[in-house]
This record gives sequence, C-alpha cells and structure tokens, in this order.
Amino acid sequence: MKTQRTDINTQREPDGVNAPAITVRDVVRSFPDGEGGRIRAVDGVSLSFDRGEVTAILGPNGAGKTTLIDMILGLNHPESGSIEVFGTTPKRAAQGGRVGALLQTGGLLPDLTVKETVQIIAALHKDHLPVAEVMETAGITGIASRTVGKCSGGQQQRLRFALAMLPKPEIIILDEPTAGMDVAARHEFWDRMAETAATGTTILFATHYLEEAEQFARRTVLMHSGSVIADGPTEQVRQQAGAAHVTVTWAACSAEINQLPHVIDHEVRGSTITFRTDDADALARHLLTQTEAHGITVRPASLEEAFMQLTSHAATADRGAATAETEGVTR
Repeated sequence: MKTQRTDINTQREPDGVNAPAITVRDVVRSFPDGEGGRIRAVDGVSLSFDRGEVTAILGPNGAGKTTLIDMILGLNHPESGSIEVFGTTPKRAAQGGRVGALLQTGGLLPDLTVKETVQIIAALHKDHLPVAEVMETAGITGIASRTVGKCSGGQQQRLRFALAMLPKPEIIILDEPTAGMDVAARHEFWDRMAETAATGTTILFATHYLEEAEQFARRTVLMHSGSVIADGPTEQVRQQAGAAHVTVTWAACSAEINQLPHVIDHEVRGSTITFRTDDADALARHLLTQTEAHGITVRPASLEEAFMQLTSHAATADRGAATAETEGVTR
C-alpha cells in the first residue's frame, strides 16, 4: 500500500531551457522477501533533478534510498518505469564520464598507495582532471604515499570522492558520503562539496546525518517504504513539522503554564521553560503581553523533527492500510 506523498514543490521548473539532469518515471523495484513473496524497495517513484541542483534523499533504513541511487547509477535496473540521465540510459551516462559516484564501500585495493589508486583510475578515463588537482580537492595530498589499507574509514571516503571527481562529472551521486568521518572531517568534506556545487555540478546525496541535509541541500526528498512522502525546498520540508519552540525565563506555576494557548508540551529547567507550540507567534505575543515572562526566543522545528513526524505519520498510515487489507481478506 503506497503512502500519501506531500509534494510542496509542484511549481518547480527545469533549470533554464535545459532538460532535467535526471528523470525518474514511475519506477518500481522489488526483491524476494524470503517467504515466496516480494518486497517493493522502490514503489512507483517519479522524480526529476535539475542541472546544478543539490538534493538530499532522506529516509529510515529500508526506505529505498540506496536502491533508487543504484538504479540512477545503472548498477540495478527497474522492473517497470524508466530512468534517464541527460536523456540517455544511466549506464551510458556513467560510461561517458558524466556521472561520478561515492558509495559506502568497495572498489579499493588495500596494497596500493592513495596516489597510485588515483593514477590507475585516471588512466581508465580518456579525459580527466589532473591527479594532483583532484587529490588536493579531496584533501588527500598529505596521505598520497600511504597504502589504502592503512587509511582510516574517513580517509578512504575522501579517496573515493577523489575517484568520483576524476572524469569531471556533471553529476555527483553520494551514498552516505561522510560515513566513518569524524566531525572535523565531515565539516571539511562538505566545505569541499560546497565549492563543487558552486561550479554548477548536480549533486544528489543520501545521508543519515540530517544536519548535513539541513545545511547543504537546497532540496530534500523524503522516502518511506519505497515511496516519496515529501519533496520540496529543504526549508519548506522542515516547516512541515508544524511545531516550533519558544523558550522563556519565567518563574511560572503549573496553573499559569496550563492556561497558555497553542502549547503542545513543555519542559522546565529551573526558571527556563521551553514550549513546543503549533503557533509560535501567537504564543510569544501572549507571553509578552499577558505574563511576566522575558528573554523570549523562538526556534523553528528542525529537519530532524520534520523527518520524525513525517515518517511516523507514514508508518501509522501503512499500519492502518495493512490492518484494513487484512480485515478485508478475513471477512
């Protein structure tokens, strides 16, 4: 049963006169469930990604993110529907060097040095960026002579990023790109990706670090159980959480708090009270004009809160649909 999709980006037009970089039309992909049936990992997904667009694909484990990315890269094929990359098949686009990918694992030989790895892959491309330039961009010049097997997980991810950049791709697709990196390395990686995005490169990435999507992606696609349940500018997806947070300094009693309008719940820490509210403006006005509260600050809901709320609603809808279907069968 498909989950209802919230699309807040229906007015989005292709970038200029160019066709989309990636077009996904009604794509379905399923896998055996081990019990004689099949599970739809991607269930009727339709999306397009404009040239120069930076998009995060988010979702809980099993949402279909990696399966969708694999099909866009030509590593897997839809059972039905179609995918085009620059008007051709994903495989041809990748073979032509127009698509670079940084995946979570695989593809590195532990006994080669970092520089040797980049040089060997560069030799496979007819046209590529200079090895020294790519290594500098990826931040691996300082470990050029280190063997891959002695590199940390984060260093290996930066090496994979260098390999993805070699053919001067017009699209870069990243699946959990900062897995294995510490906080400093993650910040450095996204600084470098921001420089890459500024050149007009289309970037599509999946991550479990929602703050990365909130800070870097201009568009967010949220998946659940193989379907797209939200799609639009990241700020607008974040706002779908509805609730915001109002924090005040106020020595209030429980009776005063319970009489406040638009309060969903609250947390008290000493004289500081944080309210979760469905109308931050109205609550803030009331606190300012009708109470002795001061030091009022308002914080919008985070992308993580929107993620949790939207996926929770989708899961509830799925359970309801499954129950209704089961009851229909047993009648």
